[in-house]
Amino acid sequence: MVNLVEIQKPLMHGLMKMAGIVPHSVQIEKGTTMNIWVPIETIPKPKKPSKKTTTSNINDYNNTNLDDHHLIIKPKPEKPVVVLVHGFAAEGIVTWQFQIGALTKKYSVYVPDLLFFGGSITESSDRSPTFQAECLVKGLRLLGIDKCVVVGFSYGGMVAFKMAEMYPELVQGLVISGSILAMTDSISTTTLNSLGFSSSSELLLPDSVKGLKALLKVAVYKKLWFPDRLHKDFLEVMFNNRKERAELLEALVVSNKEATIPHFSQKIHLLWGADDQIFNLELAQNMKEQLGDNATFQSIEKAGHLVHLERPCVYNKCLKKLLSSLVADEPQN
Repeated sequence: MVNLVEIQKPLMHGLMKMAGIVPHSVQIEKGTTMNIWVPIETIPKPKKPSKKTTTSNINDYNNTNLDDHHLIIKPKPEKPVVVLVHGFAAEGIVTWQFQIGALTKKYSVYVPDLLFFGGSITESSDRSPTFQAECLVKGLRLLGIDKCVVVGFSYGGMVAFKMAEMYPELVQGLVISGSILAMTDSISTTTLNSLGFSSSSELLLPDSVKGLKALLKVAVYKKLWFPDRLHKDFLEVMFNNRKERAELLEALVVSNKEATIPHFSQKIHLLWGADDQIFNLELAQNMKEQLGDNATFQSIEKAGHLVHLERPCVYNKCLKKLLSSLVADEPQN
């Protein structure tokens, strides 16, 4: 039987191309490859090297590689760079499908698939958010990016926080939705108990239609109805690499004693669904206080954890305003 979600992929890819981004595979290190959706204009065009080209000549180029017998020059983005980092339930372009087209006119938009999502994979045993952040930063730098604003949602927000903490020279600012600085023991236990789940894997890695419906119920403000057939197809397509993703969830939790509040030099904007049941407003507002004067907080009414999908027009309007404030004083390339 045809999978209804799978057959929509070519349509989604076509829409992304119309919006100006295409998938690009980046080798981060041996055994680690990330798929990153990049602006079409930055895709390198193969050019045959002249007979006079030498190894030393090639090494003088900025952002160049030898690929088989072609010299590949990677153009740098000309507009301010925005990186959209997805959450745990879906890969990049599915998560940000309503934001990408709204941003590409003014920004160079990059949409990575984190490791074990989409086409991204690693042979490393490291499952920490820190490793995800390190790999993503390496990938962005290989693509010629030296400044960017990062928008992170849920799990992707935790990766974004790590990026900003470790690479302040790269990350100009953050917009975070439905996420926290770190998943501590106490936050994990309290959140799961309030939602009625025994573990993060039970919540975020459903293996049945019933489980997927339970996840959607707590993730949105307004009850959604889809036929069971569509739920089954979504489970088949979107929840692969289960073993590795379960390990990602295990590596996410840190003890309360180990948790620290980093000092961020960047501006951080928290953009929330007012009815987020997973990371509620109290958590968001407490985090805003912990982050200090560099942080702002804004909520969107009648929206839950999936605020960017539930109310995309309102979310996009807020997001554009926040991004504009973050890049206004930055010199452009």
